Amino acid sequence: MSAACLLLALPAFAVQPGEELADPALESRARALSYELRCMVCQNQSIDDSDAQLAKDLRLLVRERIKAGDSDAQVLDFLVDRYGEFVLLKPRFRRDTALLWLFAPGVLVVGLAGYLVWALRSRRRDGPADALTAEERARLEALLAEDRDASRTV
Repeated sequence: MSAACLLLALPAFAVQPGEELADPALESRARALSYELRCMVCQNQSIDDSDAQLAKDLRLLVRERIKAGDSDAQVLDFLVDRYGEFVLLKPRFRRDTALLWLFAPGVLVVGLAGYLVWALRSRRRDGPADALTAEERARLEALLAEDRDASRTV
């Protein structure tokens, strides 16, 4: 059990103490930027969470740029110029990413609405799942009547 907990906590150990900046404000900026950048090795983790060597190199590069006086936007622009838009976990809204931002949420909403309409129509068409025929209802009433009569005699 404790080994599993340690494995789940591995991303928390990604940033090494030697990587951290002495100034807490600068370190806070570096951490915020690191959460926005994708590890090119892991691809589904930020560089702040990844312990891959490339992620470490990117974390150090972010801190170097911050210490050099770059703004957050300048750091991100530098990394996008170097590695492409893929380095951002949340791509920017631009002409070439407009379909991603506009189309994907629309498809999700239309798909969900279509499913709800289908589910409601099929529920109305089928009726309640426990609906009984007239014959079944008569048989049920006869059984209940027998049960009532049996309980009175006991």
